[in-house]
Amino acid sequence: MKFSLDDLAGPGPLPEHDVRSRVLECAYRLFYRHGLRATGIDRIIAESGVAKASFYRHFPTKQALVEACLELRHVRWMGWLESRLSGAQDGRTWLAMLPDALDDWFRAPGFRGCAFINGHAEAGSEASAMTVRHKRELAGRIERACRDADFVAPADTAADCLLAIEGAIVRAQMEGADAARAPLARAFARILA
Repeated sequence: MKFSLDDLAGPGPLPEHDVRSRVLECAYRLFYRHGLRATGIDRIIAESGVAKASFYRHFPTKQALVEACLELRHVRWMGWLESRLSGAQDGRTWLAMLPDALDDWFRAPGFRGCAFINGHAEAGSEASAMTVRHKRELAGRIERACRDADFVAPADTAADCLLAIEGAIVRAQMEGADAARAPLARAFARILA
């Protein structure tokens, strides 16, 4: 299945979008491409084509914008994951398909790792509430698949899967998708055996 970061990024700021949406879409793309700290408010205002007063009416602080962007990323990423794995008939199949889905993401043009890992590394406590929530919800979704697959200890199995996923994300970001594919597949094969 061909993957595009547009599956997660949305259409970008379009002239017909309202001010809040234009700012959010613009910041969403810039934060992922360039990082939270490297992307300034003035650049977001300029590229979204909104007035400074309009920007601050919707996002009184950069922190408010970061939180909104991470929330949007969470919704889109989890939605993409569910859509990508929608063909799974049961929890075991869902889990078995997960490494291939992640490999598609790792190979997408413009892949820059996990927005939540990156955000936490860059901003620490400023981004941590949403980053922790995202990882907990992902762990919960994996645990649900483990329960559906009748694993004896679904929470432990989900924790093992999540650790393998996090390592693969970082490895794919640092060394490319090929460096992450086989180790992630082997880890999942051992976990699911």
